[in-house]
Amino acid sequence: MTSLPQARRFDWSNLGLRIASGVVLVPTALYATLGQHQHFVPALQGRQEALPYLLLISIGVALLAIEWGGMSAPGAPVRVSAAVTAAVLSAVFLGYEKHFVLAWLALPVGALAAALVARGVAERPADAAYGVFYIAPAAVCLVWLRATNQGVWWTLMLFAATWAADIGAFAVGSVLKGPKLWPRFSPNKTWSGFFGGLAAAMATGALMASLPYFQLNLWAAAFIGLAVGLATMAGDLWESALKRRFGVKDSGDIIPGHGGLLDRVDGLMFAVVVMAAARLANEIGWGH
Repeated sequence: MTSLPQARRFDWSNLGLRIASGVVLVPTALYATLGQHQHFVPALQGRQEALPYLLLISIGVALLAIEWGGMSAPGAPVRVSAAVTAAVLSAVFLGYEKHFVLAWLALPVGALAAALVARGVAERPADAAYGVFYIAPAAVCLVWLRATNQGVWWTLMLFAATWAADIGAFAVGSVLKGPKLWPRFSPNKTWSGFFGGLAAAMATGALMASLPYFQLNLWAAAFIGLAVGLATMAGDLWESALKRRFGVKDSGDIIPGHGGLLDRVDGLMFAVVVMAAARLANEIGWGH
């Protein structure tokens, strides 16, 4: 009896580690998003309840900055990481105080400061500045998204659609395999996984809108899920290109089965910007 072709076998190599990591990370993200409430109907915007969420974002920013410093400034990673962390957290805390215009204005100032620090320690200023522009928009959008009306629902849909895209792409791509999506930068990703991830994200968006109390049109939610799925894939590919540029395999090793935190949230960093844009359009009147 002949065995199945190798291309059709499922890749189980690090699935166990991925699942174990998810068992820890997912409840942490959900608890921080929900805050201290036992019920989340119709919306949760309390400042006290948002403190765990702010803490989670702040820790994430620090870890991402550390990984960015390690990749982009191997000669002085601590100083560059500290500069990027300070610049991004300044914008995050301004956003938490609902000074979002000031938060966005703080980004170029923080990027310039990080560039000056990098230049002072003989590292590339442009890489340090880009680290601020790479990390900060996602962090500020995360703060803003939860602060909007029904913001917890929108944040939960963001997480659900992003996770669905990632899981769908991994599962479908591992089973079906097929032509590579972008072999130059990410040799393991396939077109089958790409479409599987998009379908999973789209279905998840529609499912979220079908839940009670979430004031979002079903078709609009499916479209948002699709857009979030596309952004997730784009973020993943972009981070692969960045790692190739800096000559590293992983951004770090903090998460078993995934590598660094940046390896885990690369898609989310793009997806939250798309979700924030969708939420802004919804506030104007689209998708009701």
